[in-house]
Amino acid sequence: MAFTRDIVLSDETATQRLAQTLAPYLRPGDSLLLQGPLGAGKTSLARGIIRALCGPGIEVPSPSFNLVLTYDTPSGPLWHVDLYRVDDPRDVDELGLDEIQRDGIALIEWPDRLGPWLPRHALTIALTPQENRRLASLSGDESWAPRLTDFHP
Repeated sequence: MAFTRDIVLSDETATQRLAQTLAPYLRPGDSLLLQGPLGAGKTSLARGIIRALCGPGIEVPSPSFNLVLTYDTPSGPLWHVDLYRVDDPRDVDELGLDEIQRDGIALIEWPDRLGPWLPRHALTIALTPQENRRLASLSGDESWAPRLTDFHP
């Protein structure tokens, strides 16, 4: 059975609450794919997850210019990947995503640009801006369902 859940995020506080609630469920080898248009809240959600895992005082710049930023968490490395500026999926090969997906947690913005490197067992969060709020649609394969049975943001 696959995992799906829709969550209405009424404001930025709700987005941060989702990040804080989801973070403890993530473990090395996980890929979290953040989808949505510019301004949908992908980076805000990623920052919330990173701060939940690394501590609230950590600085979390946008990875847009570096493409990949690495953080140390108690359970291992976390990579924040922003593929907005990637035009050719062949360029993704140079980022070392195979290592990232094996040894750490990968938060990937703009995953549609991964091409053949799209992870098969990822949890996808599609953020859709709506009038005065966001809709977060979470979906993952059957490997996520047992882990997230008690997940209630």
